[in-house]
Amino acid sequence: MKKGLKYLFKSIIILLGLIVVYVSAAFVLSSLSISKEKETKEEVSIYILTNGVHTDIVVPTKNELYDWETLFPIKHVAQPDTNFRFLALGWGDKGFYLETPTWADLKVSTAFRAAFGLSNTAIHATYYKKMREGENCRKIAISKKQYVRLVSFIKETLKTTENRQSQHIVTSANYGKTDAFYDAKGKYSLFYTCNTWANNALKTAGQKCCVWTPMDKSIFAKYE
Repeated sequence: MKKGLKYLFKSIIILLGLIVVYVSAAFVLSSLSISKEKETKEEVSIYILTNGVHTDIVVPTKNELYDWETLFPIKHVAQPDTNFRFLALGWGDKGFYLETPTWADLKVSTAFRAAFGLSNTAIHATYYKKMREGENCRKIAISKKQYVRLVSFIKETLKTTENRQSQHIVTSANYGKTDAFYDAKGKYSLFYTCNTWANNALKTAGQKCCVWTPMDKSIFAKYE
């Protein structure tokens, strides 16, 4: 009995220690900034968008550099519209996306699998007619070369068929009438979250970002 309590106590101490280390690392590394690449032209407008927890990267639906409809056909959304001008893209745990429409629906099993990289991931694509800058939406002007790098980063995250087509997830768990889900590469975890992915997207595009962060607020703090 005493030996069991001793092991339990040690386990609790170790767990608390790991939590403290994780939170401390998140705070420190999120506070440290990577600067924007110098002397680059402002040729393409992109956005970062948050729902208060999760960061999306918003790109033009199409321009002379890339047409996102080739990977994310508008026909996959419930209410397609030829006036869509922007596409918000987010990466995350597939279980969270499809099984947790609200926090009240969150299961311990879903959270555990997500935290430790035990489930699959997905890309959430949402079309918009316009973007409104504000506390939850920031506009960023980047060069064409940086945009091409950003496109490559996002495409590399997506699972595709032999014909390089996206793998659409047919589901009733969509958030609205203008979004769809697609199978993605990689594993979500405490160390690589949806916001880590968005931060790395900005890093690839040579924009201001955190050294590392699991949180959306740290990203937006760079663009206040």
